[in-house]
Amino acid sequence: MKTLFLIRHAKSSWDDTLLPDRDRPLDDRGERDVAKMGKRLKERNVKADLIMSSPAKRALATAQAIAKMLDYRRKDIAVNHRLYAGQVDDLLDVIQELDHKLERVMLVGHNPELTELAHYFSSGIAHLPTCAIAEFTFSTKSWSAIGKATPGQVMLDYPKRTLG
Repeated sequence: MKTLFLIRHAKSSWDDTLLPDRDRPLDDRGERDVAKMGKRLKERNVKADLIMSSPAKRALATAQAIAKMLDYRRKDIAVNHRLYAGQVDDLLDVIQELDHKLERVMLVGHNPELTELAHYFSSGIAHLPTCAIAEFTFSTKSWSAIGKATPGQVMLDYPKRTLG
Protein backbone atom coordinates (compact mmCIF):
# COMPACT_ATOMS: atom_id res chain seq x y z
CA MET A 1 0.00 0.00 0.00
CA LYS A 2 1.13 3.52 -0.82
CA THR A 3 -0.51 6.63 0.60
CA LEU A 4 0.04 9.96 -1.09
CA PHE A 5 -0.95 13.26 0.49
CA LEU A 6 -1.16 16.31 -1.78
CA ILE A 7 -1.09 19.43 0.40
CA ARG A 8 -1.69 22.85 -1.05
CA HIS A 9 0.19 25.52 0.89
CA ALA A 10 -1.77 27.60 3.37
CA LYS A 11 -2.97 31.13 2.58
CA SER A 12 -0.08 33.44 1.79
CA SER A 13 0.42 37.14 2.28
CA TRP A 14 0.29 39.66 -0.54
CA ASP A 15 1.16 42.57 1.78
CA ASP A 16 4.52 43.23 0.13
CA THR A 17 3.84 43.37 -3.60
CA LEU A 18 7.57 43.77 -4.30
CA LEU A 19 8.43 40.35 -2.86
CA PRO A 20 9.28 37.70 -5.44
CA ASP A 21 6.59 35.01 -5.60
CA ARG A 22 8.87 32.39 -3.99
CA ASP A 23 9.41 34.63 -0.96
CA ARG A 24 5.79 35.26 0.02
CA PRO A 25 5.15 34.13 3.63
CA LEU A 26 1.97 32.74 5.16
CA ASP A 27 -0.55 35.29 6.36
CA ASP A 28 -2.37 35.09 9.71
CA ARG A 29 -5.22 32.98 8.31
CA GLY A 30 -2.67 30.65 6.71
CA GLU A 31 -0.96 30.16 10.08
CA ARG A 32 -4.30 29.33 11.73
CA ASP A 33 -5.40 27.02 8.91
CA VAL A 34 -2.20 24.98 8.83
CA ALA A 35 -2.37 24.55 12.62
CA LYS A 36 -5.96 23.30 12.25
CA MET A 37 -5.08 20.88 9.45
CA GLY A 38 -1.99 19.61 11.26
CA LYS A 39 -4.14 18.95 14.32
CA ARG A 40 -6.65 16.99 12.23
CA LEU A 41 -3.85 14.82 10.83
CA LYS A 42 -2.43 14.27 14.31
CA GLU A 43 -5.86 13.29 15.67
CA ARG A 44 -6.04 10.63 12.93
CA ASN A 45 -2.54 9.39 13.91
CA VAL A 46 -1.26 10.09 10.42
CA LYS A 47 2.45 9.45 10.01
CA ALA A 48 4.69 10.44 7.13
CA ASP A 49 7.73 8.56 5.90
CA LEU A 50 8.63 11.58 3.79
CA ILE A 51 7.48 15.18 3.60
CA MET A 52 8.61 16.89 0.40
CA SER A 53 8.03 20.58 -0.24
CA SER A 54 8.34 23.18 -2.92
CA PRO A 55 11.15 25.63 -2.12
CA ALA A 56 8.68 28.56 -1.95
CA LYS A 57 8.58 30.11 1.52
CA ARG A 58 4.80 29.63 1.95
CA ALA A 59 4.97 25.93 0.99
CA LEU A 60 7.96 25.26 3.20
CA ALA A 61 6.26 27.02 6.13
CA THR A 62 3.19 24.83 5.57
CA ALA A 63 5.35 21.68 5.45
CA GLN A 64 7.22 22.69 8.61
CA ALA A 65 4.02 23.38 10.57
CA ILE A 66 2.55 20.02 9.58
CA ALA A 67 5.83 18.25 10.31
CA LYS A 68 5.86 19.74 13.81
CA MET A 69 2.32 18.48 14.50
CA LEU A 70 3.23 14.98 13.26
CA ASP A 71 6.51 14.79 15.19
CA TYR A 72 8.37 14.63 11.90
CA ARG A 73 11.79 16.23 12.13
CA ARG A 74 11.67 19.50 10.23
CA LYS A 75 15.27 19.08 9.10
CA ASP A 76 14.17 15.90 7.27
CA ILE A 77 11.78 17.78 4.98
CA ALA A 78 13.01 17.30 1.43
CA VAL A 79 12.90 20.36 -0.81
CA ASN A 80 12.25 19.64 -4.46
CA HIS A 81 12.32 22.44 -7.03
CA ARG A 82 10.06 20.44 -9.36
CA LEU A 83 7.19 21.07 -6.91
CA TYR A 84 7.29 24.79 -7.74
CA ALA A 85 5.59 25.90 -10.95
CA GLY A 86 5.77 22.42 -12.43
CA GLN A 87 3.29 20.52 -14.55
CA VAL A 88 1.31 17.41 -13.62
CA ASP A 89 3.85 15.28 -15.51
CA ASP A 90 6.64 16.78 -13.39
CA LEU A 91 4.77 15.89 -10.20
CA LEU A 92 4.09 12.37 -11.46
CA ASP A 93 7.80 11.97 -12.20
CA VAL A 94 8.66 13.04 -8.64
CA ILE A 95 6.17 10.50 -7.26
CA GLN A 96 7.25 7.66 -9.55
CA GLU A 97 10.90 8.19 -8.57
CA LEU A 98 10.20 7.74 -4.84
CA ASP A 99 11.95 4.92 -2.98
CA HIS A 100 9.64 1.88 -2.87
CA LYS A 101 10.41 1.49 0.86
CA LEU A 102 8.42 4.65 1.61
CA GLU A 103 4.76 3.98 2.39
CA ARG A 104 3.31 7.43 3.24
CA VAL A 105 4.49 10.53 1.39
CA MET A 106 3.32 14.14 1.62
CA LEU A 107 3.92 16.60 -1.20
CA VAL A 108 3.44 20.26 -0.31
CA GLY A 109 3.03 22.56 -3.26
CA HIS A 110 0.88 24.88 -5.31
CA ASN A 111 -2.09 25.32 -7.56
CA PRO A 112 -3.01 24.78 -10.30
CA GLU A 113 -0.78 21.70 -10.61
CA LEU A 114 -1.86 20.07 -7.32
CA THR A 115 -5.55 20.41 -8.18
CA GLU A 116 -4.85 19.04 -11.66
CA LEU A 117 -2.99 16.06 -10.20
CA ALA A 118 -5.69 15.42 -7.59
CA HIS A 119 -8.31 15.55 -10.35
CA TYR A 120 -6.21 13.15 -12.44
CA PHE A 121 -6.34 10.64 -9.56
CA SER A 122 -10.01 11.30 -8.72
CA SER A 123 -12.51 13.08 -10.96
CA GLY A 124 -14.47 13.93 -7.78
CA ILE A 125 -11.84 16.51 -6.83
CA ALA A 126 -12.29 19.66 -8.88
CA HIS A 127 -10.50 22.17 -6.62
CA LEU A 128 -8.03 22.22 -3.72
CA PRO A 129 -8.57 25.29 -1.55
CA THR A 130 -5.57 26.72 0.28
CA CYS A 131 -4.27 24.29 2.92
CA ALA A 132 -6.37 21.44 1.50
CA ILE A 133 -5.13 17.89 1.94
CA ALA A 134 -6.04 15.28 -0.66
CA GLU A 135 -5.18 11.74 0.45
CA PHE A 136 -4.93 8.83 -1.97
CA THR A 137 -4.31 5.20 -1.05
CA PHE A 138 -3.04 2.89 -3.77
CA SER A 139 -2.84 -0.90 -3.66
CA THR A 140 0.64 -1.14 -5.11
CA LYS A 141 4.13 -1.94 -3.88
CA SER A 142 5.91 0.60 -6.04
CA TRP A 143 5.56 4.33 -6.51
CA SER A 144 6.44 3.80 -10.16
CA ALA A 145 2.92 2.38 -10.63
CA ILE A 146 1.27 5.60 -9.43
CA GLY A 147 -0.30 7.29 -12.40
CA LYS A 148 -1.30 3.96 -13.89
CA ALA A 149 -2.96 2.61 -10.73
CA THR A 150 -6.32 3.92 -9.56
CA PRO A 151 -6.53 4.88 -5.89
CA GLY A 152 -8.65 2.55 -3.80
CA GLN A 153 -9.40 5.23 -1.26
CA VAL A 154 -9.66 9.01 -1.63
CA MET A 155 -10.13 11.63 1.08
CA LEU A 156 -10.26 15.40 0.84
CA ASP A 157 -10.05 17.75 3.81
CA TYR A 158 -9.65 21.52 3.97
CA PRO A 159 -9.89 24.18 6.67
CA LYS A 160 -13.47 25.33 6.02
CA ARG A 161 -14.81 21.77 5.84
CA THR A 162 -17.03 21.01 8.81
CA LEU A 163 -16.37 17.64 10.34
CA GLY A 164 -19.40 15.68 11.48
